[in-house]
Amino acid sequence: MGMKRKPKAMVLLLLGLMLAFSAAGCSSGNNAGNNGKDNTGGATNAAEATKAPAEPAASAVSADEPGWKSDTSPITFDWYLNFAWFPNKWGVDPTSQYVTKKTGVNINFIVPAGNENEKLNTLIASGKLPDFITLGFWEDAIKKMIEGELVLPLNKLAEEYDPYFFKVSDADKLGWYTQPDGNVYGYPNSSSSPADYKKYGDNYVSNQTFVVRKDIYEAIGSPDMRTPEGFLNALKLAKEKYPEINGQPIIPLGLHEFTENGNDSLEGYIQNFLNIPWEKDGKVYDRETDPEYVRWMKTLRQANQDGLLAKDIFIDKRAQMEEKIAQGRYFAMLYQRTDFASQLGTIYQKNPEQTYIAVDGPANTKLDPPALNGPSIAGWTVTLISKDVKDKARAIKFLSYLNSEEGNKDLYLGEKGVSYDTIDGKDQFLPEAFDLMNKDRAAFDKKYGSSFTFWMLQNTNITDQWAPKSVEPFKQLEDWTRGKAKNTSEFQQIDPTGNSPEGIIATKLKNLRGKTLPKLLMASSDAEFDKLWSDYLAKKEKEGQATFDAYRQTKYEENKKKLGM
Repeated sequence: MGMKRKPKAMVLLLLGLMLAFSAAGCSSGNNAGNNGKDNTGGATNAAEATKAPAEPAASAVSADEPGWKSDTSPITFDWYLNFAWFPNKWGVDPTSQYVTKKTGVNINFIVPAGNENEKLNTLIASGKLPDFITLGFWEDAIKKMIEGELVLPLNKLAEEYDPYFFKVSDADKLGWYTQPDGNVYGYPNSSSSPADYKKYGDNYVSNQTFVVRKDIYEAIGSPDMRTPEGFLNALKLAKEKYPEINGQPIIPLGLHEFTENGNDSLEGYIQNFLNIPWEKDGKVYDRETDPEYVRWMKTLRQANQDGLLAKDIFIDKRAQMEEKIAQGRYFAMLYQRTDFASQLGTIYQKNPEQTYIAVDGPANTKLDPPALNGPSIAGWTVTLISKDVKDKARAIKFLSYLNSEEGNKDLYLGEKGVSYDTIDGKDQFLPEAFDLMNKDRAAFDKKYGSSFTFWMLQNTNITDQWAPKSVEPFKQLEDWTRGKAKNTSEFQQIDPTGNSPEGIIATKLKNLRGKTLPKLLMASSDAEFDKLWSDYLAKKEKEGQATFDAYRQTKYEENKKKLGM
């Protein structure tokens, strides 16, 4: 990866640092982390560090040597995960026990019991945050935490305590997450930079799928569901032929949950299936205004009028949906495949005929193939370090470890001889571990804890080298997305967030969408839908859509510069 891929807006400070610490120029983070893996140089540093605890010994700070090795005394960090569904505890399984034994770091996860945003806003309002915070990159709270000076710049922590951080972090990703003040406060997981696309792009898959229950789909003649007519007819046939599943009413169509801000399935997902462009003539496009989108929203309205949308889908949260997926109650779902992988494995073990398979779903009038979200530079979550962190040095060193190839390998493969071994010359999961992973993911998490049970800093580009070939029922869904995954990085994070005037407009627009989507589907006629739709567009204008659009356009142009496009 040559110098020319450096994002133009890359902080000079980082560059200077990387040169000063001769940190292998522009390491893309993919092959970093091997250096010094078996190097025991950490021992002397540890001794020196214990002699003078007041300030870290100079030799402990090295750009070439993992900083965590200089201190492996026991420490427990509180780590807030903004995901109410996260079910695992650290230290229950051998993988997290192994990481703690090796680094000295133990983790106490804090997970909200109910509404994530309420919990996070309460924490922010209190002015005191847990040591680490992991949340979706799109969350308003990130800006609030940075503006409230509740989180520390990772680049400054790294400079002072662990320059090795720059070696195991991707310069493009640091550039992407650099704030106007020149600092980086969060590092992403599951992120792919343009350089990653060049290197790994052929293997990329998308999470976005349209799936149907195999046995029911085949029983109604495996219909083509790409057109509104075909789609409605398939839902109708499924409901007529299978009014009940195990004594419970069938749910003809499953969607992501409706929240106060909208519904993922009815926004980006269906827009990608319809191959609606993200920009037109260099201008960011308001995709929901596209006639193709309106046509399909009317199709779903018709489905509701015909009794083909169950009441459940308007109120269920992810936990209820997972329960109903496991019972096989949905006929079709426009859903993220990894979100129901655990249930899918369970169904498949019981009866492979009742599994869910990906098929061609809603399409535009020209029946173009979908253009699905592939991995983006923004990633999925970002992890920040609080100003209240109990040990700055240990925190940034642990973050570097998690970011490195070594840390990724530990959390992906686990401990050698426990969940993986070198088999046929290749490091890979032990057959019994892989088998349990596919049969019962929840049991696997507790018994082994590897394969990114703890995904906070997962880098799938690094771990791809150890990834087993997918098996059924997961393989079919994954394969269906191959070649349909596109890089949309330049359109990521262009929406305003936080308490800025534009951020407030964005919140109002999201709330407006959240209120409007269910009403559109529940409209009693196309005429009522049209009236609701024109009211919605008028309200969007009134709430400041033009200001919102202008902000997105500016951000999009900045992103293109950052990405060297």
